[in-house]
Amino acid sequence: MQHRTVRDVMTHQVVSAGADCSFKELVGMLADNDISAVPVVDGQGRPVGVVSEGDLLRNQASRPDPLGHGQLAGPSDRTGVQPETAVGLMTGPALTARPEWSVVEAARAMERDAVKRLVVVDEIGRLAGIVSRSDLLRVFLRTDRFIREEIVNDVLGRTLRIAEGAVQVQVREGVVTLRGTLGLRSLGLLVVRLSQGVDGVVNVHDLMVFDVDDAPALPEPSAALPATP
Repeated sequence: MQHRTVRDVMTHQVVSAGADCSFKELVGMLADNDISAVPVVDGQGRPVGVVSEGDLLRNQASRPDPLGHGQLAGPSDRTGVQPETAVGLMTGPALTARPEWSVVEAARAMERDAVKRLVVVDEIGRLAGIVSRSDLLRVFLRTDRFIREEIVNDVLGRTLRIAEGAVQVQVREGVVTLRGTLGLRSLGLLVVRLSQGVDGVVNVHDLMVFDVDDAPALPEPSAALPATP
């Protein structure tokens, strides 16, 4: 089974900014390239942070309102100096991924750190690309036919050596339904788990039956203790 990696879905040609890039230059980069963020790199091409539209807007929101309304807390409130270059405007350090990461690894990292994108770096830490949430979602554009073929040929055939036709596979809008009869329940559970790992699968419905239930039983839930008066 071949899973898509960050290298497969990332943007390879990345617009980047130097630490001394000005506010207006950053705005121009975002507008000219129709992007929402730009990595900031040092002299060796290693990312040190990211400047996003949100960072630029927060900077402006911290300025005094000409109409006299209240202002949001911002960089100038802490230092007394309004940042004017990328190094002062960026969010850092840059959160990074490696090209060989699986799409699942990258998605978990984004979820864990509550970010919309990861800067991709090579083996010596230099900028190699950028991967966004929308890039990761591209795996779900795989057609039902390709998903079914991978489950039938790779999961059932080459990996598990299950006899042809023992398990029927239906895929509709990325949702997989498995039917058939297998000798062992543990084998059915393995079919489900491997099918869930196929790129583009949204969910798996297990309608298979088995001859022998050899899977370990789940522990019985503890009896509820009576409420203390």
